[in-house]
Amino acid sequence: QVQLVESGGGLVQAGGSLRLSCVASGSIFSINAMGWYRQAPGKQRELVATIPSGGSTNYADSVKGRFTISRDNAKNTVDLQMNDLKPEDTAIYYCKADIKTRQLTRWISYWGQGTQVTVSA
Repeated sequence: QVQLVESGGGLVQAGGSLRLSCVASGSIFSINAMGWYRQAPGKQRELVATIPSGGSTNYADSVKGRFTISRDNAKNTVDLQMNDLKPEDTAIYYCKADIKTRQLTRWISYWGQGTQVTVSA
């Protein structure tokens, strides 16, 4: 069994900062890509940023220059530093990781339960 747990959401004024964290736990053999997605009310879930186990990061155009994704492979964590937040960043933010467990040989995508980020004008 694998679990992803996010933390760090909250309410912040426009221009402020928040840092989201996600930790993967359980019977993990290997983690490939990790990332953050978000879903605003009435909208589809969208990619925010991804980071592979090796290689370059990827960001949505709307967050480039404001958000930074990072990971700690030793701790199975992925963080999202969000600066200069805007009201349109308001959404539920979800962590996602592609994981091989000790029982299976294929990659499976796991999601966290989500954390609310609200940015007031």
